[in-house]
Amino acid sequence: MKRITQLFIILFSVMFLIMSGHANAQSGKKAVFIIASENFQDDEFAQPLAVLEDNGVSVTVASTTTEEVTGMNGAKTTPDVLLSTIKADDFDAVVFIGGSGAAQYIDDPMAHKLAQDAIEQNKVLGAICLAPRILASAGVLTGKNATVYPTEGEKLKEAGVNYTANPVEQDGNIITADGPSSAKEFGEALVGLLK
Repeated sequence: MKRITQLFIILFSVMFLIMSGHANAQSGKKAVFIIASENFQDDEFAQPLAVLEDNGVSVTVASTTTEEVTGMNGAKTTPDVLLSTIKADDFDAVVFIGGSGAAQYIDDPMAHKLAQDAIEQNKVLGAICLAPRILASAGVLTGKNATVYPTEGEKLKEAGVNYTANPVEQDGNIITADGPSSAKEFGEALVGLLK
């Protein structure tokens, strides 16, 4: 009888693990992270990535290169696709990762169109650190509550954004965050909207 009980426990445990993995795989949600071709912020990339993947969200990494890129603190990653090939309708979330390199997208028409399309299609749109300035330049934060790296708060205000200075801010389907110390919370907020 003891052996049957042990087998039952093992079988139940295996079924539970299979079902848990199946539930995550079934989420079917997809996100794209847009990173700079150099000097993306390592934690702002890695922590939300881990949170999303742990919750069954498939993440594609896009940049202006598919060569290996290096973060501000030395982390290396190889983007999956070029930014020019990304369409908002292929994803449930479009996320701009910060770091000093994110400045390359502040005046980038492709980045602006992607942000605008995400809003028009009712997708989740995220940006952290310097990256909310990209959204502000794209015109999608006008009149919205948002946050940004503290040195950039005045730039958001100048763009007609209600700068809240909160670590993480949500306004509708838009999530913004202020920097590396809020990276995990930023990822959790994205997951919350994707559920």
